[in-house]
Order: sequence, then structure tokens, then C-alpha cells
Amino acid sequence: MTLGGLRAVFLAERAMLLRLLVARLGSVEEAEDALQDLWLKLETVTGGPIAEPVGYICRMANNIAVDRRRRAVRRVDRDTGWMETQSGADEQPDAERALIARERLARVEATLARLPDRVATAFRLFRFEDLPQKAIAERMGITVSGVEKLLHRAYLRIHVQRPDSGADVARAGRLPHEEDQRDGR
Repeated sequence: MTLGGLRAVFLAERAMLLRLLVARLGSVEEAEDALQDLWLKLETVTGGPIAEPVGYICRMANNIAVDRRRRAVRRVDRDTGWMETQSGADEQPDAERALIARERLARVEATLARLPDRVATAFRLFRFEDLPQKAIAERMGITVSGVEKLLHRAYLRIHVQRPDSGADVARAGRLPHEEDQRDGR
């Protein structure tokens, strides 16, 4: 049977094909879309003569329905996965928390601006650029231990700036060896 013959069979059996697709897909709208896909797919049929054109077209319709159901399941799984990864309204910070976070960030940025250049550089490279301490040491021309000390100094200063830290401001920013140097030890 030729392409024209398959189209003629399609048109003659359209109502039966629509019922088949509604049964498979559960929706008249989906079935009509699938029927349109079937019509377009008939354009691509190549090959020899078809002995049972009605059975052939019914099989094509069934395959289209199966493909559509599989796509629908994948779409639901994908959309469900996406929705599960999104934060809900209860997970979003409210205005008060956002304001507090901005104030804390402003305090940290102000503290970083007051740090000595080497301390601030080490901190920014480690925390903002995610460089390992070894790479920071190589870049700054110091030892890894030196980087650790600079980071420690930065963390102490940032901690002191927290209003709830309870730290003694006069002593918290100094390392023990700094106090020893000031005392002449």
C-alpha cells in the first residue's frame, strides 16, 4: 500500500483511532494531539507494501501513545525533582532576617577594610576565591603556617566585631605572641 493508501485508511478509521488513543491517553485533547502526530508520521513511512494497513496504523497509534505517556512520566519526575530542590516560602528569609544579614555583612566588610593588607589578602583568597592555604602561601611568598596565622588573625577580628561575641575587645584581636612582643618577652 502506498502513502496515499495509508492516508485513506487513516481518514476512514479516524474515529476508531481517536477512541483507541483516548483509551490509552485518558484525554480527548491528548488523543487529538497524538492523532495529529500520527498523521505527520505517516509522511515518513517508507518501505514495501503493507499487508494489514489498519493494523499497521493502529500499531503506530499505540506506539505514539506509549511514547507520550513515557514523556509525561519523565516530565512529572523532572518537575517534581525541580520543585523539591526549590526553597519554599517558609525557607525564605523574612525582611528582618534579611536586614540582619545585610548588617552583619556590612560589619564584616568594614572589619576587612580595617585589617592589615596581608591579613585581608589571605582572608579574601581563602574565603572568597577558595584557594587552598598552600596556594595562598606560594602566592604571598610565605609558609602555610604563616597563612594560618593570618587567617586566625582575620577570624579573631571578625569575631570581635560580632555584638554577641562576648569577647574582650582589647585582647581578642591579638595573638599570644603579639602580647609577648609587647611585653618584651
